[in-house]
Amino acid sequence: MDVSPSQTQTFGQTEINWDKLDKTKFYVVGAGLFTGVTVALYPVSVVKTRLQVASKDVAERNAFSVIRGILRTDGIPGLYRGFGTVITGAIPARIIFLTALETTKVAAFRMVEPFKLSEPAEAAIANGIAGMTASLFSQGVFVPIDVISQRLMVQGYSGHANYNGGLDVARKVLKSDGIRGLYRGFGLSVMTYSPSSAVWWASYGSSQRVIWRLLGHGTEHEESAPSQPTVVLVQAAGGIIAGATASCITTPLDTIKTRLQVMGHEKRHTARQVVKGLIMDEGWKGFYRGLGPRFFSMSAWGTSMILAYEYLKRLCAKDE
Repeated sequence: MDVSPSQTQTFGQTEINWDKLDKTKFYVVGAGLFTGVTVALYPVSVVKTRLQVASKDVAERNAFSVIRGILRTDGIPGLYRGFGTVITGAIPARIIFLTALETTKVAAFRMVEPFKLSEPAEAAIANGIAGMTASLFSQGVFVPIDVISQRLMVQGYSGHANYNGGLDVARKVLKSDGIRGLYRGFGLSVMTYSPSSAVWWASYGSSQRVIWRLLGHGTEHEESAPSQPTVVLVQAAGGIIAGATASCITTPLDTIKTRLQVMGHEKRHTARQVVKGLIMDEGWKGFYRGLGPRFFSMSAWGTSMILAYEYLKRLCAKDE
């Protein structure tokens, strides 16, 4: 199906391409903006991680009991264990991710254009390819940060070791396992985050276009451009749909990956052994440990991130 001029106009007004951005401003302002979003949503990651690694004899079986336990023993700082490590690594990783995402998205749209697909299908394919590529590029930085921060999140919990900060974790991991220890679960991270990123961005791109069409924009009868509040609401709805879709599909792999990454060298397991253990302890529902927090985290993070990201792009757009 060909894209009508009015469709091109509508989506052109709501999307800003990479070549239209002031890159320096984009990176500097973006670092601050995403740090703020991470501060707001980081506690959800701590709760999700604790749920995923808890042994079957731990009393805290749901998100609320985990939160109560953390607040009782460590107070508010307990909800931010490993935060310094995450922020230090997240800035370069996010720069790599966003650069790869935007440049790949432009190339992918050009690649699918000759096939004359519908607008949602084009967006799903191009955004999906871009999301997967960006995730693959950024995993080299994200995985060691994940390994360190997750060990800090669960230290002293359910039999896990205690550490004196991120550097202490890195030193002990390197001493016991070498550099490979910092890339524990790398294959599963790629298998988890790359498809998750592909599903997230594909869902976001296509759902936006479906919503615009349902609202009557991008049609022959469109009379005026969408207002800014409408644009923001559509982008937020796209973020919620994308987060919900991606979390349901990828939670089992995330549970296995998290368990592998937080295990000490004295009880090292393979992915197969982790899977067997989960099935033996809890059956197949064990793979969906932490689904509630992950569902909330991916939807809330996705919506917050995409609104911040789209706002950042509007803020950093070059003057015509």
